[in-house]
Amino acid sequence: MDRLQFEVPVRIAPAPGLPVEEIYSVEQALDFLQDWPKRRQGKIYEAAFNACFGATVDVASTEEACRAFATFCRVSGLLARDAMFPGKRRAGTHREARA
Repeated sequence: MDRLQFEVPVRIAPAPGLPVEEIYSVEQALDFLQDWPKRRQGKIYEAAFNACFGATVDVASTEEACRAFATFCRVSGLLARDAMFPGKRRAGTHREARA
């Protein structure tokens, strides 16, 4: 598996009526972010862009980039309703928390 490939793709709904898209990697996330309108860029956008760019130069992990991109999508209203939020829950976490 490519080191910049997301473990779980980020599912986005770019606009009402358009099909859901899946972002599979840091490179795809960066492409999407680079096309984002300047007037709508803010701190969360910058965090996502920096995390994704950082992953390409080994300053951030692919997981961090995925989480930052998914957060940007959620805050921007792009995250598909059926999307799994990266890092939200891992296998065994529920059991370990109860123990």
